[in-house]
Amino acid sequence: MSPVDGPAAIFLAVGVATLTAAVLPRLLVRAPISMPAVFLAMGALGFWLLPQLPDPSPSEHPDIALHLTEVCVIVSLMGAGLAINRPFAWRTWGTTWRLLGITMPLSMVAVGVLGWVGLGLGVASAMLLAAALAPTDPVLATEVQVSEPVDEPGTQDDEARFALTSEAGLNDGLAFPFTYAAIAVSLSGVAPGGWLGRWFLLDVVWRLSVGVAIGFLVGWLLGRLFFSSIAERLHITEHTQGFVALAATFLAYGAAELAEGYGFVAVFVCAVALRGTEREHEYHKVLHAFVEQIERLLTVAVIVLLGGALVRGAFTGFGWAEVGLVLFFLLVVRPLTGWVALQGGRTGPRERAVVAFFGVRGVGSLFYIAYAVQEGDFADADRLWGIVALVVVGSVLIHGAAATPVMRALDRRRDRRARTAGGDPAETPV
Repeated sequence: MSPVDGPAAIFLAVGVATLTAAVLPRLLVRAPISMPAVFLAMGALGFWLLPQLPDPSPSEHPDIALHLTEVCVIVSLMGAGLAINRPFAWRTWGTTWRLLGITMPLSMVAVGVLGWVGLGLGVASAMLLAAALAPTDPVLATEVQVSEPVDEPGTQDDEARFALTSEAGLNDGLAFPFTYAAIAVSLSGVAPGGWLGRWFLLDVVWRLSVGVAIGFLVGWLLGRLFFSSIAERLHITEHTQGFVALAATFLAYGAAELAEGYGFVAVFVCAVALRGTEREHEYHKVLHAFVEQIERLLTVAVIVLLGGALVRGAFTGFGWAEVGLVLFFLLVVRPLTGWVALQGGRTGPRERAVVAFFGVRGVGSLFYIAYAVQEGDFADADRLWGIVALVVVGSVLIHGAAATPVMRALDRRRDRRARTAGGDPAETPV
């Protein structure tokens, strides 16, 4: 057997990818290229040079695609929630509500119409495409999101990074009701009498309520456990290391899913609640750092496999219509709907443009396609996989190249205006 056959090739690829994941972030810290873009290229090159590697196409391994993307998303949601330094309040989270309440539904309507009219998809497939592309991504958007918990009292996140982080944390779960609607239409038909009532009561009201309630309860209880006087006397936070973050992630997710709630919503709410019980404790940095390492490894796996799927035929049969829809969505639909939603809000014009533009799409979209294809009956399943994969690739390349220079320019302008006005840079709109 050749030394690069079968398991040996897989072990070699995993070793190279893991080592690169450890080193690459430091090398790319100032470069206008993202880590996911590099791993996408590595995956494409590796699967092209090593044809004996198994076919990584998600349609060939639906269970692996589903559960790998699922774990990747929930771990990243915990990391996003732990990193947010701004306390929860309806007013100060106003930018988030605008993105969720205006940008997300407008984007879904646009994608659904484009898929139905422009690509000739069936109603159920167009609805699924809209739902899958609705959430922004907490996995691939680290360059434009809040970086880590800060334990200085009164510390705030700048509006652009906070908005993109909180939006990604919440709309990953809010896309689920619309995914269920697409599944219901694929099984029962378009007529609302066969699915609408049950969908609204179960998939909207019950599942969202349960997800929020269980997430808050788990986060609050764990916070009281680990930031109590008893825990301090027993030095619990000194010995548990970062494993508590994984425990919180799987507890919240598992409990919510068992109760027929949305686990994605539960995990993010859990992280925010856990952080809120004791905001200034340095243990939050330990939790976040541990989650970030796990998230990075899972992201590498997903993106490398996606790169391999590209060279193994994921885009076979695609034409200019699909490419045009992807570019129109990334460069027109999201920026335009984001700009509309943020008019009159807390953001300055440059922050508004940045938040509107960086609607990163990624692993969450892949998860929703994997889940719906297994649960529903979609005649266009392979085509949907290809379109969503192309959107993710486009987002990795476009947003990845722009993230570092754009965010640095925004930070420099914010610092200059703060020095002139004598205020806090994070609270200075630009």
